[in-house]
Order: sequence, then C-alpha cells, then structure tokens
Amino acid sequence: MRIIVAFLSIISFLMVVLPGPLYQYFGMDLGLAFTSIRYGVFVGGAALIVIILQIIIARKTVRWGSTLFYTVLALVAVIMPLSMMGKASTVPPIHDITTDVTNPPGFVAVAPLRAEAPNPLEYEGGEITRQQLDAYPEIKTQLFARPIDEVYTAAEKVVQEMGWARVETNAKENTIEATATTTWFGFKDDVVIRLTQKEDDTLVDIRSKSRVGQSDLGKNAERINTFFEKLRRKTDVVSE
Repeated sequence: MRIIVAFLSIISFLMVVLPGPLYQYFGMDLGLAFTSIRYGVFVGGAALIVIILQIIIARKTVRWGSTLFYTVLALVAVIMPLSMMGKASTVPPIHDITTDVTNPPGFVAVAPLRAEAPNPLEYEGGEITRQQLDAYPEIKTQLFARPIDEVYTAAEKVVQEMGWARVETNAKENTIEATATTTWFGFKDDVVIRLTQKEDDTLVDIRSKSRVGQSDLGKNAERINTFFEKLRRKTDVVSE
C-alpha cells in the first residue's frame, strides 16, 4: 500500500504543478495543461483516500514521516486547482479591466506583441463593461493632487517595482505601456497607464488586459488596485 500511496501522491503533484512550466517554457498545449490539472485533482483525491485507509487498516506499520510527505503532495494537487475554481466562481469571466470604460486607454507599443494573441486588442464594452462595474466598482479614474511630471515619475517607479517589462517609453504622450508575466504559467497581461493633466492635478487611468483566456481569475483588477496603492504611497513620499 505504501507503494500505491507514493505513486499516486507523486503523480498527482506532478500532474498539477508541471503543466505551468511545461506550457511556459516548452510550449505545452494549454488545453492539455488544464486537462492534466483537472485529472491531477482526481488522482490526488485517490491518494488521500488510500492514505486514510492505510492509517486505518495498517496503523502500526505506517511510516509517519513519508506518509506526511505524500499527504502534503496530494493536498497540494487537490487544493491548488480547487482554490482556482473557487476564485473563478467569485469573479466575472472577463479579462479586460479599465478605469475608464467610456474611453479606455489604448495600446500602441504593445499592439505588435499581441498580433497573434487569442484575445483581441480592442475593448469590447457592452456586457464586459457591465460585469466589471458590478464586480469592481472601486476601479475608476484616480485623481492625484500632484503635477503630471511627478506622478509620471512615480508611476515609472511603481511599474519597475511590480516587475512589469516596459514595452516602450511614452509611445503616446504621458503614457506607459508594459507587460506583466504571471509566475506559474507565464501568461502575458498587458498594461497601459494614461496620465492627464487637470489644472494642477493629474488624472490617472490604467487598463490591464490578458492575452489569453476568458477569465483572468480577478488578476487584472488586483493588479490595478495594487498599482494605485503603490502609486499613492509614492506620491505621498514625493510631497514630503
């Protein structure tokens, strides 16, 4: 039974964890990657059942160190995908988030990089807008009581801190375009930041859009909120 536990636990863990790197670095088909993860949950569940049976039936011969190790592997295989599914159920199935739904910032420098991306460059609006406004009412144009040059400099620093790859500097006046890469699968999400002067203040708009996938699991909205939190701190520092 120990061999079965080891086999199921290790296989389930690999079925869930490896598809990300295999997709990112070796071009694994995305559909196959998700299929592997889905079946990895079942294998992990089977491993946990066998572990429980082993503890009940052969408690005296259980090697607790190795059993704990294999239990952790199986739990990772089960919990990671279920956590993603749970997150997906709480956010709308959209992947293009912007602070300005009537006149969203446009991609210029990023456009060639998205030429073969499944998700189109254009902002669809309509039902996408409605779902965003319902799910993320806090995401809207932000006013900063600072000159535009100061806010632009602070925004550049935030982009660098967040590890986004700058695509081009100022493809449009007072704009920043960049690409954020997710850790596990290496998905590319493109970001454009637009600054607009309003008397002595600055309006900041940002748009974050995934290249692939229908749902972003809330990642783009999270990215925008984090950006504004950091930008607020940066501009406060500038004012001191």
